[in-house]
Amino acid sequence: MKKETKTRQVHTIAPLYNEASRILILGSFPSVKSRETGFFYGHPQNRFWKVLARITGAPAPVSVEEKKAFLLSHGIAVWDVIASCTIQGSSDASIRDVEPNDLTPILETARIRGIFTNGGTSDRLYRKYQEPAVGRPAVRLPSTSPANAACSFEQLCEQWKICLSFLKD
Repeated sequence: MKKETKTRQVHTIAPLYNEASRILILGSFPSVKSRETGFFYGHPQNRFWKVLARITGAPAPVSVEEKKAFLLSHGIAVWDVIASCTIQGSSDASIRDVEPNDLTPILETARIRGIFTNGGTSDRLYRKYQEPAVGRPAVRLPSTSPANAACSFEQLCEQWKICLSFLKD
């Protein structure tokens, strides 16, 4: 079995948000598959899109353009905590040498009512790097990653429903 080496990766996917965004969902760093597709949560086994579709009552988007339209139409901004890091493949556990993203442009443009972290690594790194800078706590949600096999789809949907209360006017 070939062992992957850790390499320095720079985040190349722009954040998605606009002035109508009401919540910000932060992952840790794009997976290899997301880096290949050029958009967030690109791995077909990641449950992010299915969970958001279920809790909003909308059809699950498929193409990158559909995903962007879905997020913006529901007031959801997405980005990642990390701007660059040393990582092995897609393994959050291997992340080292973190340089965080600056969330200021999003927070100055949109009236973000709630910040949510998608999993433990993004939550831990948000608390370390961004929370002191922006002065806003985040709500930790269970990871939608296929690596989080302990959490069923139904459990994810139940816990992710909290996002809805921040989207209502």
